[in-house]
Amino acid sequence: MEIKDKTLLITGGTGSFGTAVLNRFLQTDHFKEIRIFSRDEKKQDDMRNFYKNDKIKYYIGDVRDYISVEPATRGVDYIFHAAALKQVPSCEFFPMQAVKTNVEGTQNVIRAAASNGVKKVICLSTDKAAYPINAMGISKAMMEKVAVAEARNLIDTVVCLTRYGNVMASRGSVIPLFLNQIEKGEALTITDPNMTRFLMSLEEAVELVLFAFEHGNPGDLFVNKAPAGTIGDLAEAILQLKKADNGIKTIGTRHGEKLFETLCTREEMLKAEDMGNFYRIPADNRDLNYAQYFSEGKEILPEIEDYNSHNTKREDVEGVKALLRKLDLFKDI
Repeated sequence: MEIKDKTLLITGGTGSFGTAVLNRFLQTDHFKEIRIFSRDEKKQDDMRNFYKNDKIKYYIGDVRDYISVEPATRGVDYIFHAAALKQVPSCEFFPMQAVKTNVEGTQNVIRAAASNGVKKVICLSTDKAAYPINAMGISKAMMEKVAVAEARNLIDTVVCLTRYGNVMASRGSVIPLFLNQIEKGEALTITDPNMTRFLMSLEEAVELVLFAFEHGNPGDLFVNKAPAGTIGDLAEAILQLKKADNGIKTIGTRHGEKLFETLCTREEMLKAEDMGNFYRIPADNRDLNYAQYFSEGKEILPEIEDYNSHNTKREDVEGVKALLRKLDLFKDI
């Protein structure tokens, strides 16, 4: 795919993922222009002063507002759609805010992209969209449905998705919280020591999106294979790496939290294509005329599990420490 003289738009571009993608492409001659679209003028100004790079263009706006999204997509070739409300507890208290940003905002981005001839849109989703039980996950599940539905009706714009688990040390995640608590001399607060989460680095999340960028067909969903660990082992690993004796305090599950996360549902695994480090889940492109797909008899579905943080490779404390050492926050330890 030729991207040397193309223009990329990153929605939510001032966040952890947007910054990682930006750093990745600024190290190459890929893309003649990278547009950062977000509603946070302070973070955009910080970015502008930090990078001082004429290749980066900044657009103030909100994905909820089509009128602000549409001009930002003019002349754009590719979009990484990362703008979202991501905090599980806050979405529980303000679910309609999650709907407006994650669902309606995604439709705005895709429709603006289609109207301006954007070649490909990659929408970022989360493991919480699989078997969702919280407002954030439900809104992201609906985002996926909107993206697939829009993809079916577009000719010149390809829309596909990625779904990944918790990104270690990303903004608002638990690792920066633990480090802050260690610095303050406080006990590390965990909700449930047996709770498991996928353990992905920001670089791996970027690799997943780039893989979708290269290989995605309309409506495809890509999932990165990743190890997991318990929250208890993660806290213990950080204490050991920091040579701290703060201790660990269990405070109980927060609003909307799950014991484990699912990256691929059982139903998706039935049709998933194993692509090495990734799964591709193709869209169901049948139309509403189900009669033409009907056949006599009952097909017995094979026994297959979903792909979740309880049944993937489980790292122990030493394994978690090895993963943490790859992060910038722990490289000097």
